[in-house]
Amino acid sequence: MVYRIGIDIGGAFTDLVGYDDETGEFIWVKDETTPQDPSIGVVNTISKSKIDFSKVLSIIHGQTLVINTIIERKGARVGLLTTKGYRDVLELQRSNRRDMYNFRYQKPDPIIPRYLRIEVEERVMADGSVLKPLNEEEVKNGVNKLLKEGVESICISFINSYANPTHELRAYEIVQENTDIPITMGHEITREWREYERTMTAVLNAYVKPKLTKYLEKLEESFREKGFRRHPFVMLSSGGVATFDIAKRFPIYTIESGPVAGVIGGIYIAKLVGESNVIVLDGGSTTTKASLVEGLTPRVHTEYYVERTKFTAGYPVRVPVVDTFEIGNGGTSIAWIDQIGNLKVGPKAAGAYPGPACYGKGGTEPTVTDAYVVNGLINPEYLLGGAMKIHKQLSYDVIKRKVADHYNISVHEAAEGIVKLANENAAFAIRVVSVQRGYDPRDFTLIVHGGSGPMFAPFISQELEIKKIIVPVIPPGVFSAWGMLTTDIRHDYVYTEIVRLDKESDLRRINEIYSQLETKILEIFKEELGVGEVVIHRYADMRYYGQEHTVKVPLPSGKMGDEEVKLIANRFHEYHEREYAFRLDSPIEIVNFHVVGEYRVRKFELKEIEQASNSPDDALIGDRKVYLNGDDLDLSVYNKQRLTPSFKINGPAIIEDPTSTILVLETQRVSVDKYGNVIITER
Repeated sequence: MVYRIGIDIGGAFTDLVGYDDETGEFIWVKDETTPQDPSIGVVNTISKSKIDFSKVLSIIHGQTLVINTIIERKGARVGLLTTKGYRDVLELQRSNRRDMYNFRYQKPDPIIPRYLRIEVEERVMADGSVLKPLNEEEVKNGVNKLLKEGVESICISFINSYANPTHELRAYEIVQENTDIPITMGHEITREWREYERTMTAVLNAYVKPKLTKYLEKLEESFREKGFRRHPFVMLSSGGVATFDIAKRFPIYTIESGPVAGVIGGIYIAKLVGESNVIVLDGGSTTTKASLVEGLTPRVHTEYYVERTKFTAGYPVRVPVVDTFEIGNGGTSIAWIDQIGNLKVGPKAAGAYPGPACYGKGGTEPTVTDAYVVNGLINPEYLLGGAMKIHKQLSYDVIKRKVADHYNISVHEAAEGIVKLANENAAFAIRVVSVQRGYDPRDFTLIVHGGSGPMFAPFISQELEIKKIIVPVIPPGVFSAWGMLTTDIRHDYVYTEIVRLDKESDLRRINEIYSQLETKILEIFKEELGVGEVVIHRYADMRYYGQEHTVKVPLPSGKMGDEEVKLIANRFHEYHEREYAFRLDSPIEIVNFHVVGEYRVRKFELKEIEQASNSPDDALIGDRKVYLNGDDLDLSVYNKQRLTPSFKINGPAIIEDPTSTILVLETQRVSVDKYGNVIITER
């Protein structure tokens, strides 16, 4: 037996998936997440899996530690060394606001207090030339001051270091001579322009670095104790994987580590069944994530924000991230009544502890899971295949006390209100990644996973007129962990230099820059893995001359000439018109050069299920009373694990899986494809 393993930490559960390369055996394990120390939950899943780790070929890990550390403000005490005159960039941020009439709009508080931001005499110009040399004595004094203040991590971010990092590199040497605490350099994280965004990204990397390093080292030790002797990998926000060593240096690259794995797994399923345009929806325990994929290629951008809402600008993070939209809406999301009496669901969640009231661990707030249990949509005897005990009466009592009594309605009506609000929240996430970005969701197939995703999907498909839903054959509740096994090792390099397309001299410069960046990508892979067989992809952030914001456009590989320039220009016009609904007859500029390197790992294949002449009754478990759309119904309940390609029924019905429940509405029909994926369409 030779296993490959994916491990994913969620808000309520930690998942482990194992695949045996020799036998094709598939193993999955779920255990409760341990927020006080996530590594405990990981070790618990390893113990439950009973896998011999001395025979494990690879481990890929996705985590939420980075994003949670930032959101909960539990990172390190960070000191910043920056250019004289720029210590307040973290406070000034940007003067523009997305909604100029929103009087509640505000800037987030700086991660680093002002007294821990030290200015140093130096200045590099935008073209990379040195205006003022680095004052090394000021660097030494600044380091000593920060160390006296007890900083646990140091960030060095000088203006225009993306164009010339010489001063940052020298400052790093000086800091390293005086201390052994973690150090982050701004140009190492991103070579893009925009000083505030670049500095903030570096600061956040320094903020989470000590915590993630300690966590990964603890995991490595646990893996070694279990017999694993290879290099484990971490899921990156860009959709690839990298070694633990890379993640320790650049933890900010893993800020959306877990959710992105589900997108990559969704692309695998889409390719398998012949779909090229899909929306992947992950309905988790605390959040719902949506991502639109066109032509089997995920949208990867470098304009990501932490905690961005309609009331706050959020913290910018300039690292490659698969384009996803996340909303606080999941199985453990809390239902509550606001000051004017409106029922709300999320963004607060009960999480793993105390969890929904039905878990029996002291939860006192009604959640979406409680609503599912009360209305019969979840079988209290079958959560995690019956391994987790559910107390229906506790759900009933908390919804009655907190919601039903307030509105003077029945508990079933109150529970259905909670369910419908959760459905609407999930539909909103899909609207954001489709309608608000110029796409028609009716042109896409919906691939759903997560514990609550298959519950949201039938209502969403009706509301947005999506024609087809696919629930993967892989248990939906561990799909993200499984998706990690379908990923390649990937690195991105982004470099800012403004170059016009309509000048012959600039065309030479474009070819030079891409050649240099591709060489650097290959060097990274050789240093990390000792391999040179890397697939290179090119992208460019482009704009019309005079514009501020850009559009990311895929570019052809190889040396570019006049014909390639025409192709790129036409492609930019097309992408710009779809994004902003207009095109101009103006010169075009490349602002950021983006190169992606992928080392393709051997993929496993989902095998076709043997054709069988079974009738639907062979998968029938029985009937269950369900309160749905204001009616008491008796719905047939089927076991997903017994479904074969001959299975075809009309809704309404329920299909149970140990990790999730699939709901089929009256206007929908169900079939199963040759791989075991459940297909739901309108009649």
